[in-house]
Amino acid sequence: MKKLKPLYFALDFQTGKEALDFLDQHHLTGIPVKVGMELFYKEGPTIIHQLKAKGHEIFLDLKLHDIPETVRRAMRSLASMNVDVVNIHAQGGEDMMKAAKIGLEEGAHDHVPVLLAVTVLTSSDQQMLNEQLLIDHPVAEVVKHYGVRAEKCGVDGVVCSVEEAEIIKKNTGLAALTPGIRLAGGEHHDQKRVATPEKARVSGSDAMVVGRAIRDAENPQEMYRKIKEAFQYESIHPHS
Repeated sequence: MKKLKPLYFALDFQTGKEALDFLDQHHLTGIPVKVGMELFYKEGPTIIHQLKAKGHEIFLDLKLHDIPETVRRAMRSLASMNVDVVNIHAQGGEDMMKAAKIGLEEGAHDHVPVLLAVTVLTSSDQQMLNEQLLIDHPVAEVVKHYGVRAEKCGVDGVVCSVEEAEIIKKNTGLAALTPGIRLAGGEHHDQKRVATPEKARVSGSDAMVVGRAIRDAENPQEMYRKIKEAFQYESIHPHS
């Protein structure tokens, strides 16, 4: 299994041309990227092939959540595109998570993509869980429960907020990928549970996804470097 890269740049663009032009213009050659629903549903496998040809590792963020057989077949197709990381919703249950893993193994060529399970979206908070989803457990407890179940099903890691990364690391052997990363003073946008790269590192995050903070920066290449360095500082300077 491949390992997660420290930082994935979320390609939050409407078209493949916009995404590819942005990467070229700002000299973000070969960096790991995340392709989400907006871009993939517009461009399909074409954008995956184009990014791969330019040397990018790809986290294909489609958050599959369906009956097990449908997810197995979908994952078989996604694995055949040679993407590096894919994900599902842990809420889909154990049979679905197991089916996702089987599908990846069936469709993989050179390597089986890293399989992540989304726990609780960073746009959710306790009030939403209680009032809209009728989940009467604390967010942290829900994330822990999903993580333990995901590990049992052969999933490689989870997507969780930085707030819950430490819980995942203490209670499972799973990798933790954390979105909702902002430099100090950055806007939260539509995410409610956010953190800085430094806090992500201390909390045990293995990887981060950052989109708007890089895309909207005056110098996106410099911002990418700053966020990555802030996240990796401890491993580079262990005695500082």
